[in-house]
Order: sequence, then structure tokens, then C-alpha cells
Amino acid sequence: MIIRKALKKDMPCVLELIQELAVFEKEPDAVVVTVDDLVRDGFSEQPLFQCFVAEVENEIIGMALFYYRYSTWKGKTIHLEDLIVKESKRGTGAGFALYKEIIQQGKAENVRRIEWNVLDWNTPAIDFYEKSGAKVLGDWRVVHMDENGIKNFISLNT
Repeated sequence: MIIRKALKKDMPCVLELIQELAVFEKEPDAVVVTVDDLVRDGFSEQPLFQCFVAEVENEIIGMALFYYRYSTWKGKTIHLEDLIVKESKRGTGAGFALYKEIIQQGKAENVRRIEWNVLDWNTPAIDFYEKSGAKVLGDWRVVHMDENGIKNFISLNT
């Protein structure tokens, strides 16, 4: 198994993994991002994200997509957006290898925190994260505003 930085040519496989994750998370129709979006946003002069892939015998079996954030309390941080391994390849160590690569990236970049979200029903992931030394915060809530919320807010506040 090779863990490496993703290339433009990997984005169709990355999108397939994103779609597989959406199915796993019970949101099969939620993915609207395209391969062109991923190429543009990940490989421009100022990329919005970076990505590692796990590859076995020229097949991409997993990926970890992340980006840098800035915390007013901590400074530079990494946000791990998604880490997914093909269902048929789980248990091969690919997920752990990608997780380790993200943590090593954080150490190399001197970030003060690596953060990500996990669904409350995904107990295997929660157990893994806690055993690895991560803290799952129970007192914080994820807040987001979707496209319709943005449009409604603007229309009501202009």
C-alpha cells in the first residue's frame, strides 16, 4: 500500500469515494461536487484543499481530504473533511494509514489542532478516534447554513 498526495488524475476516484461515503452516511443524493470542481478547487494556484490517497496495485482504495483553518484560540489547524476507504477494502489498514498521514502532516506543519466531525451513530469510528487519543466533544454542536439558507438570509436582510 502506498499513501501519497492525490493528483488531478485521481479526482474521478476521489469523487467515487465521496459518493460512497454519502451513501454510508445515509445522504446518497447530497453530493453535488463534480470532478471538475475537485480539480479546480484542489489544484489551482491557491488550492482550497489537499488530499492523500491510499493506493494498492494502482487502485485507489481510500482518501483523506483536508484543508487548513485558523483558530482564534490556537492558530493554524487542519480540518479533516473526509476520510473514506472503499467498503470492500476496509480492514486492510488503509484507514489507519491515511489517519496517520494526516496526523503526521499536522505535526510537520506545526498545527496546534486537527479537527473533524463524526456522526453520533458511527460508534466504531468514535471508538477508534478515542482509542487513538482524540477527544470527541459532546458539548459542541455543528452549525451550517446551506445554499437555500444563504439565499433566504440575504433576501430577508438586504
